[in-house]
Amino acid sequence: MQEDRQEYFYNIGVSYKKADANTRGKFSLTKENQIALLKLSKEKGFKGVFIISTCNRTEITGFAERPCQLIELLCTFTEGTIEEFAKFSNVYKDQEAIHQLFRIGTGLESQILGDYEIVGQLRQAFRLAKSLKTVNAYSERLMNSVLQASKRVKNETKLSSGTTSVSYAAVQYIIKNLPDYNSKNILVFGLGKMGKHTCKNLAEYTQNKTVCLINRTEEKTTVFVKEHASIRKSVIENLSEEITKTDVLIVSTGADKPTITKEHIGHHKNLLILDLSMPENVAKDVTDFKGVSIVNIDELSKITDETLAVRLKEVPFAEAIIETHKAEFKEWLNHRRFTPAIAALKKSLENIKNDEISFQKKKIADFDESQAEILTSRFIQKITTQFVKHLKDEETSVSQSLQVINKVFQS
Repeated sequence: MQEDRQEYFYNIGVSYKKADANTRGKFSLTKENQIALLKLSKEKGFKGVFIISTCNRTEITGFAERPCQLIELLCTFTEGTIEEFAKFSNVYKDQEAIHQLFRIGTGLESQILGDYEIVGQLRQAFRLAKSLKTVNAYSERLMNSVLQASKRVKNETKLSSGTTSVSYAAVQYIIKNLPDYNSKNILVFGLGKMGKHTCKNLAEYTQNKTVCLINRTEEKTTVFVKEHASIRKSVIENLSEEITKTDVLIVSTGADKPTITKEHIGHHKNLLILDLSMPENVAKDVTDFKGVSIVNIDELSKITDETLAVRLKEVPFAEAIIETHKAEFKEWLNHRRFTPAIAALKKSLENIKNDEISFQKKKIADFDESQAEILTSRFIQKITTQFVKHLKDEETSVSQSLQVINKVFQS
């Protein structure tokens, strides 16, 4: 008879901690590829699978017999290889995987500590997986616990206090490195979430009135500029012309390949380019032009200011909240794991008890059934308590324990 497959809960992936922007770009997953990967994971019988792919990390979470099964899925839909993954990856199993998700969901694993943007990305990732029916009760309960912990960390600590994000860091970089930044021409290319935040931060933290915005979809630009009168709109056809007029180019497009190449750049003046995209959307050879410099997402994320100092002090409070919610999840998990085994044991013992009481009633005159009931019920309770202790050992296989019960107590 074939034995039941032993599956474990894994979180595998690459993040900014070990992989640079270029490597992370190789392992990033487009929305289409995320959908394709999830569908394939379902066909292959993997359970509880969901994916998060941002500029800072790409991670797959779910059940598998071995982590290499999830790694192969990731490499199938990205440009990264298994060999590269081995060099730059993180592989977490069971309790470590659970802990990793809590840390991600509360901002402790963000490239800029406490950056809360990850929470929305996590919600969106799980919603996609749920719509494709790749999640299960385990991952759904865990995600709910993570989001509850996240909400408490947000409301009860200062871990996300102040404004520190990549888009904020970009504006701070301009302020710190360009003494006359308020009079510089600034061009923002791309109006995704990052582009919007950059424009808002420019309006909030500078008095610059020469910000121009270009996006592939002109309608989005029109709507945004109506709400932000200090920003000028241009069109994609004028991109090269606008670049020749600008001093600072902020690229926040979300393409798979460079959207800014040498062809876009004039070589007659200095140009600072801030590339907020992942993978990088500015071709590296634009720096062949004298006076052109690129600052990418990794460099922008090295900001160490007073905001981060405050946040660091809040880490122990956030970790305490995480431990509370991890304990609640473990309790739910234990109850879910133990219930079938305990129920099976109790049922077997109750049957033995009832048969024995019936037998003794016939055999013994004036048999005290109520006393026998009390005594045997206490025995059953003590036996099941010992059995629960056995099951709480993380190395214990509940399915194997059920098999033993069936073998021992079957009639």
